[in-house]
Amino acid sequence: MKETDILVIGSGMAGLTAASLLAKDGFDITVLEQNWLPGGCASSYPRKHFWFESGATTVIGLDPGMPVRYLLDQIDVDVEVWPLDIPMKVYLKNGEVLTRYQNLDQWIEEAERVFGKKGQREFWQYCYDISQFVWDTSLKQLAFPPSSFQDIIHTIKNFQPNQVYFARLAYQTIEDLLRKYGLDKNELFVDFINEQLVITAQNYLDEVNILFGATALSYTHYTNYYIPGGLIKLVEVLQKYIEDRGGKFELRNGVQKVSREGDHYKIIAKKGEYKARYVVSSIPLNNTLDIFDNPDLKQKYRRQVMDSSQLNSAFSFGFAAKRLADFDCIHHQIHLEKPLPYTNAKSIFLSLSHHEDHQRCKPGQIVGSVSTHIHDPANRFIEKKEEVENTIIDILEEKGFLKRDDLLYYHSSTPKAWEKWTGRQWGFVGGYPQYFNIKPWQMVDSRLDGKGAFICGDSVYPGQGIPGTCLSGIIAWNKLRLSGVFKKLALQPG
Repeated sequence: MKETDILVIGSGMAGLTAASLLAKDGFDITVLEQNWLPGGCASSYPRKHFWFESGATTVIGLDPGMPVRYLLDQIDVDVEVWPLDIPMKVYLKNGEVLTRYQNLDQWIEEAERVFGKKGQREFWQYCYDISQFVWDTSLKQLAFPPSSFQDIIHTIKNFQPNQVYFARLAYQTIEDLLRKYGLDKNELFVDFINEQLVITAQNYLDEVNILFGATALSYTHYTNYYIPGGLIKLVEVLQKYIEDRGGKFELRNGVQKVSREGDHYKIIAKKGEYKARYVVSSIPLNNTLDIFDNPDLKQKYRRQVMDSSQLNSAFSFGFAAKRLADFDCIHHQIHLEKPLPYTNAKSIFLSLSHHEDHQRCKPGQIVGSVSTHIHDPANRFIEKKEEVENTIIDILEEKGFLKRDDLLYYHSSTPKAWEKWTGRQWGFVGGYPQYFNIKPWQMVDSRLDGKGAFICGDSVYPGQGIPGTCLSGIIAWNKLRLSGVFKKLALQPG
């Protein structure tokens, strides 16, 4: 049996964040990953000499005061990133193309051009102000939601009066906000907001509260980045940091069972058994409950764990083709005149490789990733995958991104493929969606069993992409520190 101070289950962005910060503190870290590549949904994979993104394709959170920047500053490493001039373009059903400029005033002028001037400036300025509060508060309240005396003390010490003012927004939805500014009858705008929310908050305006929804809608107003070579390069930087400090990565070694024995945990994995004083699970709550030999946990989380009817998986389509142009924008959301076959999706999201990035494909070529949501994946079957593929190719050809005859390679993935790749129950992606009846203080707590098991990931901090999962890893690390880990393992902090 192998022994380690802290065993981390899964190497997605949350697990990598927690493992990196714990390695910085001097702990002996072991990371077990069921896949043959690290990174989970924030990684890249090779096919036919091309590199495709696994899931996440947009990168924010590197601005000052945001989670990814905080992580990299804490461990004193950096990763090569290219800031994007234009975060996204959106193709509406009426033929209009919006440019989602990073500059707020420039974006408001664009929104007014397409949707009319009524309420736009007030709506978007309010959303941006809320997003600034959320990100500023998130890195101050690193024991949230509080569940121990130490957490409460930490929360009180970092309390600011404006937190009371903004907390009330958790009791209102984005639909309420549209109504406030007279935008709820603007059908084109309502469709736009709904499709933007589904890729950032995993749900629609009648379910997403203002606090999280406004933040999700404002992510284009923070610097969006492209990582040359793909997201795997960020993963490799964090992996190297952990290994340089004595940490161990074991791939193709999924965890099968975790049980508490005395003052430690016994972990049974595909390739052996492990003993650890602490465990950090960075896989979804659904999967975590399945592997923990603790009936009390299932009872504890019976009202928080989500089933397939509440979750989304994806149909994804990756392609390589001859490059038609050096596009000025690499992220595109395309609204559809009729739903995509078998998926019921009303939009698709396209991310392209940067024309200066020759690590993912050769000069003169382009790699693209298309994805769309599939709700309730356990009960939705893609009968004819080829029909969905051909529809997507037709859409991309019509919008000028490729020519069918120039395709060099393509492949697609259904929820079953996602389940196999990520190990996630039903292949759900994007984490837990935002639901109005779940307030921020009712989110899944990082302290999993109240002893030595912790959890992080996008079922803990839902719907905010890489910054959210990174933040969840930071919170798990901080709560571990607050639990007295240094004293128990006889180490000095930092």
